Amino acid sequence: MLITDTHTHLYSEAFDEDRNQIIQNAIEQGVERFFIPAIDSTYTKAMLDLEREYPDNVFLMMGLHPTHVKDNYKEELAHVEEMLSSRKFYAVGEIGIDLYWDKSYLKQQQEAFVHQIRLAKRLQLPIVIHCRESFNEIFEILEQEKGDGLYGIFHCFTGTLEQAHRALSYNMKLGIGGVATFKNGKIDQFLNQIDLKHIVLETDSPYLAPVPYRGKRNESSYIIKVLEKLSLIYDLPQAQIAETTTSNSKQVFGI
Repeated sequence: MLITDTHTHLYSEAFDEDRNQIIQNAIEQGVERFFIPAIDSTYTKAMLDLEREYPDNVFLMMGLHPTHVKDNYKEELAHVEEMLSSRKFYAVGEIGIDLYWDKSYLKQQQEAFVHQIRLAKRLQLPIVIHCRESFNEIFEILEQEKGDGLYGIFHCFTGTLEQAHRALSYNMKLGIGGVATFKNGKIDQFLNQIDLKHIVLETDSPYLAPVPYRGKRNESSYIIKVLEKLSLIYDLPQAQIAETTTSNSKQVFGI
C-alpha cells in the first residue's frame, strides 16, 4: 500500500532530534512520498538538505507562506523566483491568505498570492493553497486567476460543502488531514458527497495531529489515522483510498 503525504514540514525544528526515525517510521507504514511546502527563505537550506538525504522520497515546493508575508515580502518573493528558476520544484506553495493571526498585512498577502499564482501558471506548476479564515479573499483571487493554467491543492481544507465545490471549480484537489478525525472538524459529515478523485491525503506535520494524537506533535506515519477515517467515510477499503489518493497526487504534481 503506497501512501502519499502531500503536505509535511519534515525540515521543521520540531523534528531536529529524531527526523530520520520519523521518516523511517512513515516509510515502514507505506508512506513513501513526502511533498514538502516552503515557508520562507530561512528554511530553504534545510529543505534542500532533506531532499539530498532522501532523494527518492522527498519532493520540494517553493513559495512564501502567507503568515511570513512581512515588510520584506518583496525580497522573499525575489528569493522564490530565483529558486524556481534555478532547479526543479513540484509546486508553488504553500501560498495563500491567513487572517487568523494578523490582518494588518492583508494587502501584501493578496499581492504575494497573486504574484505566486502567476509564477506558477508561467512555469506550468500547481499551487498549494493555505487558507485560514480567508475563504472569501482566496476565492476572489482564484476567480480572477481561473483558467486552464490554474490547478493544485486546497491544503488542509476545513470549509463547508459549498466551499468545497467552489474550490473544486478552480481545478483544486482537497487536502484532507487530521481535521477529518476531529469531533468538531465537520468535514467528515459531508466528505462522502465529494468524489474521491478530488481528494489527497496530508498531515501538515508537525501540526494538526489526528485523533488519538490530537494536541501532540504530528508526524507523517499518523496519516494512517486519516486513511482509516476516510475508509469509514467512503465505505471503501483502506488500500483503495491509498491507491486513489496517491494517483490523485501524481496528477497534481506530475510525479
